[in-house]
Amino acid sequence: MTEPGGEPAAASGPAASGPAASGPAASGPAASGPAASDQRLPRASASSALERAPFQTGFLGVLGGLAAIGLVGVLQSLQAILVIVILSLFISLGINPLVEWLVHRGLRRALAVTLVTLIVLVILALGVGAVIPMVNDQGLRLLRNAPGYLQALRENDQIAALDAQFKFISRVTEFVTSGTWVNALFGGLLGAGVAVATTVFSMVMTIVLTLYFLSALPAIKNLIYQLAPASKRPRVRYLANEMFDRIGGYLTGMFLVVALWAAGSFIMMTIVGLGGFALALCIVVGALAFVPVVGWMFSAALVATIAFSVSPNVGLITVAYFVLYSQVDAYIVQPRIFSSSLNVPPALIVLGALSGGILLGIVGALLAIPTVASLLLLYREVVVPHLDGR
Repeated sequence: MTEPGGEPAAASGPAASGPAASGPAASGPAASGPAASDQRLPRASASSALERAPFQTGFLGVLGGLAAIGLVGVLQSLQAILVIVILSLFISLGINPLVEWLVHRGLRRALAVTLVTLIVLVILALGVGAVIPMVNDQGLRLLRNAPGYLQALRENDQIAALDAQFKFISRVTEFVTSGTWVNALFGGLLGAGVAVATTVFSMVMTIVLTLYFLSALPAIKNLIYQLAPASKRPRVRYLANEMFDRIGGYLTGMFLVVALWAAGSFIMMTIVGLGGFALALCIVVGALAFVPVVGWMFSAALVATIAFSVSPNVGLITVAYFVLYSQVDAYIVQPRIFSSSLNVPPALIVLGALSGGILLGIVGALLAIPTVASLLLLYREVVVPHLDGR
């Protein structure tokens, strides 16, 4: 049909919406073009690669598994070296606040590191030259008198009744006097020599690596910062500095906690009549104080055993001291020392200490708490803000 002017009339009605019309029909299969096929491509490519070359895919998977197993084996073989390296780094972070304090007072870092190194070496020399011989003498006397202490325990009626039923004092006496404890601990004389040599080597390596990390700590920090993208480097610098400060603050505070445990136990043992073994036992108490949560319990058990062999009253006083001071240490001393460096719930401290002790022994228990504090810092500063931003 045409208009009077001869032009064709424009079509109207449903027919006018031909192919160009939009609607449900337009969003059919034609709409799912290359974009949709691109979205399905990765899954299809992965499945097709497995179907085309199953042997090659399986072979590469087995190689990856063998490489992972080999890497785990290498790490297990190097476990002792890795522990020394990590321990040295943590110790250097603990000494670094003293170096930084000297730097802020105007000394150059090289001079400050040298001065701190000399102080540490003098302390070690004094310990080896004066304390170790005394501890060795008192330790030998303690071992020689151990059977007498055990025999004195039998004079207590309650302990004698328990020993008559379980024979535990007789077993301990036989174990000590027979010398089998040396074989049990070190595997004989040769094993004891190897243990001493290994200990000396570990100590020397720890000292050397600690001094190296202490002198190169700013360069190590800058290397860690450069691993992050430039846009995120200020944030990484802040988090890394916070972690380093927490680790250093914890280890510095632990030295003070250990010194208080050792000094307090020495004074207590001297007062109650255990002065002959006070120096050796206070060093053991100080070493066990490095173990969080449960270290003081082992110290109390050791010292109380010797105290009860002297008299029941001395034993009760010893137990009361350790229980009382453990509460003072847990609720007064450590909160004041670690209030600014750590913010870790007690449950995580216990779990971290137990896990570290199972994995790496006393060293693992010592390093577990600052590690947990660092991970908790990353959780609060990185994970939680990321989840809140979703």
